[in-house]
Amino acid sequence: MRTFAIFAGIALVGALIFTIVSFSSSPATEPAAGQPRRETLQERLKRLPADHRGWAELGLQYVDQARVTGDPAFYTKAEGALATAAKLNDRDDAVLTGQAALAAGRHEFRDAVRLAERAIGANPYGAGAYGVLADARTQLGDLKGAQQAVDKMLGLRPGVAAFARASYAAELRGDRDGARRYLEYAHADAWSPADLAYSRYYLGELALHAGDLETATGWYARALQASPAYTPALAGQARAAALGGRLTEALDLYESVVQRLPLPQYLIEQGETRIKAGLPADWTLLDAQRELFEAAGVRDDLTRAEFLADHGDPKQAVEHARAEYARNPNLVAADALAWALHKAGRSAEALRYAKEATATGWRNPLITYHRAKIEQALGRDARVDPGFDPALSALARFS
Repeated sequence: MRTFAIFAGIALVGALIFTIVSFSSSPATEPAAGQPRRETLQERLKRLPADHRGWAELGLQYVDQARVTGDPAFYTKAEGALATAAKLNDRDDAVLTGQAALAAGRHEFRDAVRLAERAIGANPYGAGAYGVLADARTQLGDLKGAQQAVDKMLGLRPGVAAFARASYAAELRGDRDGARRYLEYAHADAWSPADLAYSRYYLGELALHAGDLETATGWYARALQASPAYTPALAGQARAAALGGRLTEALDLYESVVQRLPLPQYLIEQGETRIKAGLPADWTLLDAQRELFEAAGVRDDLTRAEFLADHGDPKQAVEHARAEYARNPNLVAADALAWALHKAGRSAEALRYAKEATATGWRNPLITYHRAKIEQALGRDARVDPGFDPALSALARFS
């Protein structure tokens, strides 16, 4: 499921952290002649160690670094920075929003909702808190509550962040035109390389899942023109190449992707593409990444369930899927549980969850395929899209 200011199973998400950025946490570059050097955030905190908002901002930036780098150790750093901020002022909205973002990054979505609501109580005009609230409610399956948070965010700060969330809300309702329109608004509002790359990438994803590989490839290329280091767009190019039958090209691209950002989603996509090309898949790095995330406090039963259902023990997949659905009963978790049950030979039980996953009208090709196969297994008349390739199912997951 797509994520924004959080990492949620498949690398969230590609998205934006919404902070009051006054100082950079990156090393200062040499200033132009006659210009003063810009103070880094760390330098400011050494000078003003009681600046609780500075510590909150640093925590948020560490959460973002976990997403950007795929290194879950940044969550531990974020926890330390935000703990310092909370000791200084545990009622400030910036501190609470940072804590909510960290909770969401670790898949503790109920805590994220609680903290985001506290942040809103402290400052009803903080758009960032509404963004985290929308994301967390979506993960908990509360689409109505998520839409309300998105609407508030649109009213407070109608920009890339709000438009992107509105796009995803429309996508989950099956309103593909509305989803595209909101992303076009985001693209029109974007000016930084990161925002341009982000909006173009998701326009590509919409096209990819609609079966328009040519348009998708064009958007991915434009995303990389805006920001050559934007790895999700490179992964998008790999997906489009694999789905278009250009497996050698796709594998070359995936090699670059996982060297940059070895996230579980990308490693699974690479492995499936290797199998499609007649090569063995090596899941060693995937297992290592899972252990790293667990050690950093990130619980991701969803990715594990999806992987085991297709490439491991379906009975174990059911266990992980049930655990994920119990905590986060969203559309993707319902689909994962349905598919795991089906692969474990329990299609009659699976149908309830397959219906739930498709109940909103979301036209994701993977969940549509899963429901059709479950209904066929029960002797029902269901059409499977002939263009869908089950050997590359991970490539159809919405990132």
